[in-house]
Amino acid sequence: MLIWPIVITDHHRPPPDFAQNVYLGSDPKYTFGKEPAMHIPSHADSFEVLCLQLAADGRGPVLLGESAERARTMLRPFFDVTAFPDIYLELPLTGDPFLDVTMLYDAVEKNTSIQSDAAAGTEPLFDWYADVRREHPDVSFGFELDTKNPELPAAAVHFQPRKHTELVRPFCELIGEPERADLYLGLNAHMPEGWPLSFFGVFRGRPDSPLRVCGYMSSPEQAACAQDASHVKEALDAIGFSAYDGLMLERISQVAATAPGTIDFQFDVYPDGRLGDMFAIDVQFEIQTPKAVRASFADGPAARILSLFEEWGVADERWRLVGDAAFARSLPVERDDGSAGRFGFTLIPQWSKIRWRNGELQPAKIYVLGNANLLSDETERKAEAPTAPSRK
Repeated sequence: MLIWPIVITDHHRPPPDFAQNVYLGSDPKYTFGKEPAMHIPSHADSFEVLCLQLAADGRGPVLLGESAERARTMLRPFFDVTAFPDIYLELPLTGDPFLDVTMLYDAVEKNTSIQSDAAAGTEPLFDWYADVRREHPDVSFGFELDTKNPELPAAAVHFQPRKHTELVRPFCELIGEPERADLYLGLNAHMPEGWPLSFFGVFRGRPDSPLRVCGYMSSPEQAACAQDASHVKEALDAIGFSAYDGLMLERISQVAATAPGTIDFQFDVYPDGRLGDMFAIDVQFEIQTPKAVRASFADGPAARILSLFEEWGVADERWRLVGDAAFARSLPVERDDGSAGRFGFTLIPQWSKIRWRNGELQPAKIYVLGNANLLSDETERKAEAPTAPSRK
């Protein structure tokens, strides 16, 4: 069994026993035995553990490339929040490897300030979101961060209002993009049955860039698309999207039929209200434990859809390494009050994205959810490994 020591090299480091005693291995039954309890690691150090686990066993150069170290260092300010955010690690499945990161915050405190130029001016947004989350706990907000280049660009902002569309306009006003609200609400108002919008992303201060709008396709609609490609055409026509051909429609139908679980959809909306030529589908794996991941990626539902992407030339064999990286571990820690507890880490593949631009297939991507939290007393009593939360 591989036992992997984690070495923390940056600031905000916890006491030395963290670097000395954190070991994560490939065996799902591995426990931490009688190692002395450590102090609870910071959010930023926990993120390093997740990145290093993803890169372990030689996966780093194939999956992450040179951006992994940049992500581990440049993103530390984004973890200066109360609760560890949901971390989605974005990896291409063909071409040059890189790591992009989306982080979605749960409850936050007022007066939160991210000390990074990439998040400049978002303090009022955090204050507003702190109040919104208390009333609407299903709403989420966060950042999409591109670490492909040495300089971290301004972060895109991500907002998931779900059915609370009354929150869209104040959010867009707070990020300095009030006109984006009309784009989202206008499209949402005429989406066909089974294609409701749920969230969007936008680059602040880039007025010519599109608004990325996304939603969750209903199960009956997915079944109808899987059964007949002409139904896909009817839906896209109703939405106003025309950048497709017959082969694209057939492949969308095939993805809907082969997907292990539900699917999401994405469009671009430009400032003049027209839809762009990009259409994407996120294929949810709907697996929450390492054992289930390994089975699904070996010869199960995830393997079937990812093999299909490989057959189409938009993925290569690296997707198998992503399945190998899945893990859920806990280790003994000392709580702030001096009592004993356990701290859990999870790294679970969540979905794969396939895109078309003007009818042409683009390289596929895969998204891995990372989480790190102090386990509840109930979870400890049941001796359960932490499981990954669902984005939905």
